[in-house]
Amino acid sequence: MSVVLNFKTQLHEIFTHALRDFAPDQLNATINIERTKQSSHGDYSCNLAMQLAKPMRKSPREIANGIIARMPQSGVVEKVEVAGAGFINVFITTVAKQSVVKGVLQSGNNYGCLQVGNGRKVGVEFVSANPTGPLHVGHGRGAAVGDCLCNVLKTAGWDVTREFYYNDAGAQIDNLTLSVQLRCKGITPDDPSWPESGYRGNYIIDVARSYMAKDRVESDDQHITGKGDVDDAEAIRHFAVAYLRREQDLDLQAFQVKFDVFSLESTLYTEGKVEETVNKLIASGHTYQQDDALWLRTTDFGDDKDRVMRKSDGGYTYFVPDVAYHLDKWRRGFERVINEQGSDHHSTITRVRAGLQALSAGIPKNWPDYVLHQMVTVLKNGEEVKISKRAGSYVTLRDLIDEVGCDATRYFLAARHPDSQLVFDIDLAKSQSNDNPVYYIQYAHARICTVLLQWGGNNAALLKAETEVLNSEYETKLLQCLIDFPQVIEVAAEELAPHLIAFYLKELAADFHSYYNATRFLVEDEKIKLARLALIAAIAQVLKNGLAILGVSAPEKM
Repeated sequence: MSVVLNFKTQLHEIFTHALRDFAPDQLNATINIERTKQSSHGDYSCNLAMQLAKPMRKSPREIANGIIARMPQSGVVEKVEVAGAGFINVFITTVAKQSVVKGVLQSGNNYGCLQVGNGRKVGVEFVSANPTGPLHVGHGRGAAVGDCLCNVLKTAGWDVTREFYYNDAGAQIDNLTLSVQLRCKGITPDDPSWPESGYRGNYIIDVARSYMAKDRVESDDQHITGKGDVDDAEAIRHFAVAYLRREQDLDLQAFQVKFDVFSLESTLYTEGKVEETVNKLIASGHTYQQDDALWLRTTDFGDDKDRVMRKSDGGYTYFVPDVAYHLDKWRRGFERVINEQGSDHHSTITRVRAGLQALSAGIPKNWPDYVLHQMVTVLKNGEEVKISKRAGSYVTLRDLIDEVGCDATRYFLAARHPDSQLVFDIDLAKSQSNDNPVYYIQYAHARICTVLLQWGGNNAALLKAETEVLNSEYETKLLQCLIDFPQVIEVAAEELAPHLIAFYLKELAADFHSYYNATRFLVEDEKIKLARLALIAAIAQVLKNGLAILGVSAPEKM
């Protein structure tokens, strides 16, 4: 039989065909096909009959039987049953399940790739740290989640643009400038004149020393040389921002995260985009003057209260350039935009969306999408770690990478739902044990590579393996797990939940380790040997593909 790589897709086509024949006036109905929780209920279940009961004025079971009677013949489907109130349960043939091994081996690195996005553009903004210091562990979680989300979306068929937005304007940059300037003058945080909001980390000393030495900063679009003039605050500002942007770029390189676009808040002002946006909002009729300030009537768009746009001193509140920035994204052709940010940005969602709606620019109501991550607590020797030698008041991303490596850092920061609190246990991340999930998954891949190396045969021979002998309980479970991989990617892309890939890989690794401990692979029976080797080679390929989405390596030796 032909190789089937995505049973849900094939079943969707079968049900669509049956629906067209059975109820041609109901073709707008949503065909939901889900994996069953119990094998006795088949492999997949569809609730289409219950959806159609009300509009067709028939019982769900009657509709289900009518749909089943019109389902076309398929080498994938063994039998179909009606269960409960009207669920349609589908049993997949054993031969079809076994064919997934060949499908994975033929597809290689492309196994799991989908066309859900159909090449549509999506812009994903993540990290977007203020250039006021090294990236902290919270930024690291944003980097891991955002980068993995981009990989998931790309695998699902979206045209992904990765974007970093620098908040290089405002009070925090003023504080940075003053902190560096004071260090240039030899004033330390112990001095009574040091401002309460000044930055105290040792990295400020490095910035000041480099500025005074008239060093040159070169990175991406930056080419700035320190002037060494302690009284030129503007020169210090530009140099400090460029220096720390370069440092953050180095942090991200160590984390294997790359961006396609870097945007600066300051350019929104220098290019007149903030002023243009404010004028458009005024023209929209959704603004008003009160207490010498300009307000946006965000309550017109679901906010709990109106928001100040321009303060009485003439400065803009922080959400105004955010609105201008997102208008720019819309004009750049992104029909979909996703912002991965810390949970402290939750309050900005409503007002940014309200500002975009007030512009009447044709932007959809709930645009952009947001993925918010919670805080990270770092543990070492069972105690919380709160400070860094480099940054002073917080744990940096580079601290974690230096301590446990890039692979473990990426996996641990991306492996839980972003909305859940995360405890990063350094000792666990460094351990070479089954309790360490990233080690456990990578060890599964390395084990398979070792077996295949011991075999020493030509991998092309595995494509000819007779997989019908793969019928043990372990093998049946592993086959289903391989079948599920494309569907896990589809759900992860739909729900913006890259942690589902980590969950899946841990389950696949566990099933393989159980199989490995119970099975001999290099047996005398050539047919059984090749089939088992083909299966574990397929498992290794899927482990590699899934780890690649997480940005984690798949070692061949450990």
